[in-house]
Amino acid sequence: MMKLLSHNSSTFLPTSETILNNTTEWILVHTIVPPYIFTLCVTGLLGNGFVLLVFLLQRGPCTVPEIYLGNLALADLLLLACLPFWAMNILNDFNWPYGDFLCHIVSQSILVNTYTSIYLLTMVSVDRYLALARTIRARWLRRKCYAWVVCLGLWLFGLLLGVLATVHRKVIFVDRLQTMACVLEYPDHSTKSWKLANNLLMNIVGFVLPVIVIISCSGNIIKALWRRREHVYIEYGNDRKANILIYSVTLLFLVCWSPFQLFTLIDTLCDAELLDETWHQTLDIGTQFSTYLAFLNSCLNPVLYVFSGQYFRKKVSTIYRRTMSRRSSYSTAYQLSVVSTYLHRTDQIKPVVI
Repeated sequence: MMKLLSHNSSTFLPTSETILNNTTEWILVHTIVPPYIFTLCVTGLLGNGFVLLVFLLQRGPCTVPEIYLGNLALADLLLLACLPFWAMNILNDFNWPYGDFLCHIVSQSILVNTYTSIYLLTMVSVDRYLALARTIRARWLRRKCYAWVVCLGLWLFGLLLGVLATVHRKVIFVDRLQTMACVLEYPDHSTKSWKLANNLLMNIVGFVLPVIVIISCSGNIIKALWRRREHVYIEYGNDRKANILIYSVTLLFLVCWSPFQLFTLIDTLCDAELLDETWHQTLDIGTQFSTYLAFLNSCLNPVLYVFSGQYFRKKVSTIYRRTMSRRSSYSTAYQLSVVSTYLHRTDQIKPVVI
């Protein structure tokens, strides 16, 4: 049995360029990955849905960081909703029965999530920098309306990059495997150029640039917090609690996505013939497993909100108490209504004289 896998790690799905023999590693991929993906989908959809529900049910408008984190949860939801198609694709030996439309949508959802998520986290770091290091000067930049506009711009930006990366994806019949596959088929005369552009876009625009901004903002935030400690600011403790959650989410993203970005770089070096063919098997298997590690990020974010976000836990507790209080008041009102109705009917009953 033969498998299809993309050398282009930025596309995530198989192409017709590489055919691999049935090795132990590929048996593991075929056996472990589909149940793993289904597990991620169930837990991630429930977790991110819970996070969005908490933000929607809380009293009062969301803060600027919550607007960004809420959009991050939405991006994870959209990604996880598309992953079952990929799991079924692997179970079907990369035979794609869902048509061209879903071939584009599933591939694009992964790329949109990648770009949108990293830049939402970047904006969270920028907002923390403005709040702590430029508290007075940049207060006008932290308006909630601006945050919503930025989120809209990031969604359009991620959608644009996703379209550019998947414009050549289509469902074709692979004659050697006798299967219909969702593949990325570049024009024959510019295959290497398109692939190089996609890989560089993923590495530089999708990782290096936002990471530089995040590191720069983090360094300035640390300096600002040290200055606050020296002046014994009361707000320091609250700022630290908020920063713990934000840095935990950012660190998780970097840990989950760095291996994939590394294998994308290795793929580029192999195409440029700076690395020999002995790297190809490592690249193919490494790309697969680093991709699955990246997907884990979408599932673990809600866990961080619960265990690292004290404010988030307080929101959940407040919503729970408010819901239970409302139910209790409804129950009491219903009981009083029943008693009142009973007494009223009793008063209306006339004695019968025999």
